[in-house]
Amino acid sequence: MNVPILIARRYFRSKNKRNIITIISNISMIGVAVGTMALIIVLSVFNGLEDLVRTLYGKSDPNLVISATKGKAFDVDRTFLMKLENTPGVALLTEVIEDNALLQYHDRQMVVKMRGLSDNYFGQSQIDANIREGDHRLRRDSLELALVGAGVQHELSITLNNRLAPMRLLYPRNTPGKKTLDFNPENAFNEQNLTAGGVFLIEQHIDDSYIFVPLTFAQRLLGYGTRRTALYVKVGQSFEIEKVKGELRNLLGPDFKVQDSDEQHVSLFKAIKVEKLFVFITFTLILLIASLNIFFSLSMLVIDKKKDISVLLAMGASQKTVRRTFLYVGAIVALVGAATGLILGVTLCWLQQRFGFVSMGMATSVVDAYPVKMQASDLIFTCVSIIVITLAVSIRPALNASKLDLRENL
Repeated sequence: MNVPILIARRYFRSKNKRNIITIISNISMIGVAVGTMALIIVLSVFNGLEDLVRTLYGKSDPNLVISATKGKAFDVDRTFLMKLENTPGVALLTEVIEDNALLQYHDRQMVVKMRGLSDNYFGQSQIDANIREGDHRLRRDSLELALVGAGVQHELSITLNNRLAPMRLLYPRNTPGKKTLDFNPENAFNEQNLTAGGVFLIEQHIDDSYIFVPLTFAQRLLGYGTRRTALYVKVGQSFEIEKVKGELRNLLGPDFKVQDSDEQHVSLFKAIKVEKLFVFITFTLILLIASLNIFFSLSMLVIDKKKDISVLLAMGASQKTVRRTFLYVGAIVALVGAATGLILGVTLCWLQQRFGFVSMGMATSVVDAYPVKMQASDLIFTCVSIIVITLAVSIRPALNASKLDLRENL
């Protein structure tokens, strides 16, 4: 029989409901339960938002992106491309040219991100499922077409498949040996016309600034020739992305970067993780404040049970036994509150995942309800935090109890 646990359970189950100590203990349990529940829910919402971002970008992001470590573009030739295509795990290789360009339509204009793509791009992207209007193809027979973001279309009021009024794209002309821009508009810019064939709706940042064009069109307008700003890699289904990424890095050396989807948006995911960390710290401090009631209730319990402690010491109990008894009382109060909070938090998160009863409240949101995803690591960190906080607030009253003078209380 574990005497400290037995005594701690009896103190915890005290039937004297009028005892102020019991009332404070109950308040402590409620505070810990509410704090734990809130922490689980908020962390799960951050996990859901992180997954939502991955899903949104995953619709247009390739599995891997190869780019230059220094500079904006790099030269490619057929030998270089074949070497990459023959790498185990590389199912598809897409050539990409991306740069800023001035887009004019009628009397309106804006600077856009123009992404030139080789014809096999839609073999590795799900963007065709995000076409809001028109067609996803960039080429119909010999006719070159553009895919424009929904925000770009709205800003310029672009009409699809209007060959009589095509879009006009301009890019500064790079004259060899000349570093300044020619002030004569006819000589200063390369100019190409292009018809919009479709509108995509992926994510606001992309929708408001990007247009997709055929690679050959981008080559003519930008004058890139054999240079490319990136190569998109689709990894075969039976291969692991991390393994293929490592092989490509070894093959290409330090002059090239090979990035997976998370690394392509590292700043965004880092911001989400930093916000999640600060939320965790904030709610842990709230749990600490709620747990201070445990300190006060244990301190009052020590005063109330002086005679019990003296009897235990007289019967031969050690100071360690007395100290453990009151530590167990604090632990029981905290763990009952934490267990209740965990059950409520997990239940509410499950209900939100299943039924989505808390909506985003916006008609234009990409999802109807707040995204939620529970992770075992969050539950573990929450439990560890509660244990540390419980020890911190319980150890002082327990030490005071073990140091009581036997002669004063008998």
